Amino acid sequence: MAKFVLAGKANCPYFAKAELLADLLQRSLPKFSIHKLCMHPNEWQQWLETTCKENGWQHEHSPMIWRELINRGGKGMLLGGFSDFLEHVQAYYGITSDMTTELMMKIATENLLTRELCMKEEVYHQSLIKPLHIWISSALNPTCYILIPQLFAPGVFRDAPTISLHLLDVGAIEEDLQGVRMETEDLALPQLHKVTVYTELDQAFQQAHFIILLDDSWPECGGEDEEESKVRKVSERYQQYGRLIDERAHKNVAVIVAGNTLVNLKCSLLLENAPSVDSGHFVGMATQLEYEARAHIAQKLSVKTADVTDVIVWGNISGSSHVDLQRAKVFQYEGAIWGPLDFSQPVLKMIYDRKWLQTDFLNLVSSQRATVASKSQRATAISATNGIIAVLKAWNCNSSAEEVFSLGILSTGQYNLPAGVVFSMPVSFQDGRWSVLSDVIIGDEMRAKLQIAADQLREEKDLASRTRKDTA
Repeated sequence: MAKFVLAGKANCPYFAKAELLADLLQRSLPKFSIHKLCMHPNEWQQWLETTCKENGWQHEHSPMIWRELINRGGKGMLLGGFSDFLEHVQAYYGITSDMTTELMMKIATENLLTRELCMKEEVYHQSLIKPLHIWISSALNPTCYILIPQLFAPGVFRDAPTISLHLLDVGAIEEDLQGVRMETEDLALPQLHKVTVYTELDQAFQQAHFIILLDDSWPECGGEDEEESKVRKVSERYQQYGRLIDERAHKNVAVIVAGNTLVNLKCSLLLENAPSVDSGHFVGMATQLEYEARAHIAQKLSVKTADVTDVIVWGNISGSSHVDLQRAKVFQYEGAIWGPLDFSQPVLKMIYDRKWLQTDFLNLVSSQRATVASKSQRATAISATNGIIAVLKAWNCNSSAEEVFSLGILSTGQYNLPAGVVFSMPVSFQDGRWSVLSDVIIGDEMRAKLQIAADQLREEKDLASRTRKDTA
């Protein structure tokens, strides 16, 4: 069977002439097949350049006709334009075209009107679909690979009929991102509307409702102080992110900054550069650190990690932080007192080993991710994903008002902490908004530790400011 493809501009009279000739051949010859690609003039040039580049062809004008050789195991064979097609069918089939110029122009006009009508209908049908737009940066980060299917789990975005997923990794190899896109589509998720990938910032955060920012991967740069280099790169990138979020994202966008590096500083830079977005919509994720602390307490008390709740992480999520157990509770503990399933006891009363709490416990929590990474030879992507999903569920009204989360948020002077610094502190969610807990006691010893964290965060901001001035 002869299989041909006819592509051209909708308003091209020679495309119209080739189209009618192809229809005649298809009616007359049982083994002749034609596939038509009628494009709006605004679409044509880009499509032509891309198609010729992919196939190694040289062609400049509408129409373009080629013969498919897939059944023979080869790529298409370019015939050329209308004259080449006419010459081919005359030689092979003895058929020609005697269409008048007037009829050619009339059909070309009708083709253009039909194409424009189809485009309008397509735009209208697309406007009826209102997906939730979720953006993930550093999408080649191992956490993203595990996070994607969890985003579509029951209870995470339960009120969203469809979700458009946008995967961004600046400077990455596009083929790698396309691989992630293809695997995501292979999941056949009912909520998934579309997956798009980006390696540049030209469309970043368009229409975003939720943005999840993972740790960036930076190329090593010799001849520069490592910490200063990291702060400079983060400062440049997250200032730009903040401005783009301010310009392009939905004004009720929710932004989660996750990872192991400069989480508080990243969140602060976003806030400074997105003034039109409510500061309450930006959070740094300390939940992973909080869960790691719960796991070690659970091991000490021989219970499940889920049986330990209300652990609080204060301060610099990626640096000097303080794990606070004053509200922490344990369920199902086999102690002297037993109760029903909802009966809990204070963790500090159940752990009598104060030396372990003050030394071993803190060391275990601070080294947990490095220990896991050394054993598994990969980043702690599963626990990072778990923390992100927990926060997303709470933000989407799928948690109790009593549940405590540790988040890096903009301090406004709560607990006498310095205002204007992104600081991890305890919050609870209700009706899709978080609020800071007001009944936590800050003693002199804890205040001193929090001051150390605050000083460290101010130093990070000062260093970021200095590196910006140096590069200006």
